[in-house]
Amino acid sequence: MDIRHLRYFVTVAKLGSITRAAEELGMEQPPLSQQIRQLEQKLGVKLFERQTRGVKLTEIGETLLPRARVILELQAQFMVTAEGLARGELGHIRLGLAGAVPLLPVIPQAIRLFRDVAPDVTLSLEESNTPALCAALHESRTDIAIIRPPVPDPARLSVSHLLDEETVIALPRGHPLANEPVISLDMVAQEPLIIFPRELGPGFHDAILSAYHVAGVTPTMGQQAPQIAGTVPLVAAGMGVSVVPRSLCQIHAGGVTFHTISDPAPSATLAVAIRSGQNMPIVTRFVKILRTACRKWETMSPEAQFPQTGF
Repeated sequence: MDIRHLRYFVTVAKLGSITRAAEELGMEQPPLSQQIRQLEQKLGVKLFERQTRGVKLTEIGETLLPRARVILELQAQFMVTAEGLARGELGHIRLGLAGAVPLLPVIPQAIRLFRDVAPDVTLSLEESNTPALCAALHESRTDIAIIRPPVPDPARLSVSHLLDEETVIALPRGHPLANEPVISLDMVAQEPLIIFPRELGPGFHDAILSAYHVAGVTPTMGQQAPQIAGTVPLVAAGMGVSVVPRSLCQIHAGGVTFHTISDPAPSATLAVAIRSGQNMPIVTRFVKILRTACRKWETMSPEAQFPQTGF
């Protein structure tokens, strides 16, 4: 049955006249009469009683009319939803975030920008590590992931660079170097280095150790933290020092001071990953806004990037 038959049926029922219904529908009266008869034949019921002036619904017609209206309303909602999805204005995005990424101000800024242009899109956020997020992408449990490259299994994933965040040294309060604004890695080479397990973020983990080696020293490995952000509480407990993304300065740990690292200093690189060939307009729109926000953020000074950290 053609959906237009229901539209004809509802319009004739509303106006009680095939002639007036034809005018409202922008068609001639004879074709409309023929369409109504075809609908009755398809259904095997009589919908209207023909009268001298107009038509009147039969009991069956009265019963079917509300259902026809529901179907037409569902069709209208279907079209609105489809058009919104095509424009990237409706839908649901499952966003995965690597460790400590939510602390980077540009990420919530980008989410707010996206919410401004697509307020009807639902966003679900999940924080995990890069390997787990890539696995979630492969298994279609996540739509977009902001990760710390490299990707452990790049097959079927599209990965693009977002930004390189500066790192800082976290020292326990009262450390002999606590008043030094800039510290080189060789100055803390004998301090236990608190670091997260390599499998949680091999790229950033290796970048930290490589910077030590370029500085001509080998770090003294200390306690492992369960995640990147978990290094700061361990530093506050006096268990060693740590190299962390500058955004972790926003963690208000009373027993920690943060210091700029003189060259060589590692970077905390971020990338955005989606499934290759993914054809979801809302995903494309979000990634575009995210990349634009990150490019703008990288051009800002540390003071503007982190206005409340004192850098």
